[in-house]
Amino acid sequence: MRRNYKFIISYDGTRFHGWERQPGKDMTIQGKIESVLTRMTGADSAAPVNLIGAGRTDAGVHARAMTANCSLDTEMTEEEILDYLNTYLPEDISVNEVKICSDRFHARYNALGKTYRYTCWYGKNKPVFDRKYVTVLDEKPDTEKMRRAAEYLTGTHDFKSFCGNTHMKKSTVRCVDTINIEESGNYIRLYFHGNGFLQNMVRILTGTLLEVGYGHLEPEAVKEILSACDRQKAGPTARPEGLCMMKVDY
Repeated sequence: MRRNYKFIISYDGTRFHGWERQPGKDMTIQGKIESVLTRMTGADSAAPVNLIGAGRTDAGVHARAMTANCSLDTEMTEEEILDYLNTYLPEDISVNEVKICSDRFHARYNALGKTYRYTCWYGKNKPVFDRKYVTVLDEKPDTEKMRRAAEYLTGTHDFKSFCGNTHMKKSTVRCVDTINIEESGNYIRLYFHGNGFLQNMVRILTGTLLEVGYGHLEPEAVKEILSACDRQKAGPTARPEGLCMMKVDY
């Protein structure tokens, strides 16, 4: 019987080329899960399994709770599907939940908001056990300046300056309702919540805020960067390993 299923997925993106299936690249999250589901259901090329993710994380980016959905023709129970996936998926991908959902549910189009976390670490030692999940900074940035700059970035704006796709034809207007910067020991964590994010947007926002923290930009400069709608005006794209998708709201 064919039904629509919702999945909650965690993954360590270190060795993957990102979420999205890509021609000639076997190492993608979407591709790996689709491959296991295809084997499980015996789907053929005429009706391949198409797993829809709430977002498209970049190569090296992680997720605690990516939401996805797909239509499957199977008599297996939700628990049996969960067990099958976690038996045959690699150790750096975990399916945490499988639920039958409405036929109209779409993981990407129905998403109301997303939370991302970017983790930085600074210090004289090395974060040996967290090295795959943090971006190591040369020195501590001024987080108060970063918070001041973040205030100008919250709200509904045209974030074209913070989009990695310079040929984007669709609207680049997004609402980022909160940016929280938290400190704990040698860790600095930036939390972003919004109704959607452009390609590389969180990493470019982070790179720009770090430029403010290091005194290369004044906090007020981000207002001009926003209004410029020019990627060249914003800061660098922060490294991928510090970024993690935390939650999708519906």
